[in-house]
Amino acid sequence: MAGNRLQRAATGRLREWWRERRSWELSEEARANVRTVGALVTVREAVPSLTDEARTMLQGARRELEAADTVLLFDEHRRSPLGSHVTAAHLHLNAARLLWARSFVTSPQDVSPYLAGLKAVVNEHLPPGDPRRKSVEGLQGISSADELVRLTEAVEAAQAVALREKLRAASFVRIVCCVAGFLMLLAAGVAVLTSVWSQAVPMCFNPSQSIGSVATAPESPVSYRVVCPIGSDDSPRSPDLDDNVKAVATWGDYVVVEVVGLVAAGVAAASALRKIRGTSTPYPVPVASALLKLPAGALTAVLGLLLMRGGFVPGLSSLDSSAQIIAWAVVFGYSQELFTKFVDRRGQMVLDAVRGPTSPPQGTATAPGPAAASDSAGV
Repeated sequence: MAGNRLQRAATGRLREWWRERRSWELSEEARANVRTVGALVTVREAVPSLTDEARTMLQGARRELEAADTVLLFDEHRRSPLGSHVTAAHLHLNAARLLWARSFVTSPQDVSPYLAGLKAVVNEHLPPGDPRRKSVEGLQGISSADELVRLTEAVEAAQAVALREKLRAASFVRIVCCVAGFLMLLAAGVAVLTSVWSQAVPMCFNPSQSIGSVATAPESPVSYRVVCPIGSDDSPRSPDLDDNVKAVATWGDYVVVEVVGLVAAGVAAASALRKIRGTSTPYPVPVASALLKLPAGALTAVLGLLLMRGGFVPGLSSLDSSAQIIAWAVVFGYSQELFTKFVDRRGQMVLDAVRGPTSPPQGTATAPGPAAASDSAGV
């Protein structure tokens, strides 16, 4: 019996660690807030002159704290992707704080020591023109139940706005991860299909032979060579171009190009780290943006070479060697930055919209740094 309990406890701890691997610090912060608000509720409950209405509010606050603690312990739910449990715990924490504040309805002046912190929450998330923010900006203290109601309603509205900000960040991460996963499956599908049918759409070029090469291979009935990513033929035997290409094309051509494009995209993602400021939210927006670059690089390498093979780029339709094909695959793999940089910008905008104590005041614009200025200039 004891062994089973230890095994279940160890399994639970392992499961909790696995689910909290992205946001352990934020989970601990939420647990600390649960204990802090719990202490405030306990002190308030010890007041002998509380009315039944106030005690009901405190009981509701206690239940919300228990719900937040349960969410953080993972015992009653299976939600864990990208820190959703932290956001859910903060929902219960916010409700507990509001119920605790509303328990002062019979003695609103007792809330005055906490007024600065409550107004800070309102100022962080509500714009300057919001009427609920305006209604509490002039408060220097709480002296009536009417002022307490206005304060709690403004705080509740600010918390709702903060929740929407976090949900937008979570939704952005899910969308980018889904697109990245789809592109990765697409790249893998292209690699598999082209390895099975290597001659369906060969990634080969047929540059003209030089005069010296033709002289050294007089038996060749054509005046061109066949060059593929991992092979070439300087002396094609057949007068039919398709037959010559089929003889050189192999199953690994697309695989090599995609791997080279993926590596180039990985280098681009690493160089993009200089623009990342990090995030204090449980949602890894920069990581999702970096993951999107990898399959995008593999696909842009393939598509770019196919465009060159089709003569879309004048003057670059006949590469001379396998090394040139690989070099252009590197260029096209890195060039996915032309498309994914818009996702990077949107991700940074989503992160900037998640307000916090260190965020600039609502309604003010931050001056763009050198990196942002170069991006806006198209560099």
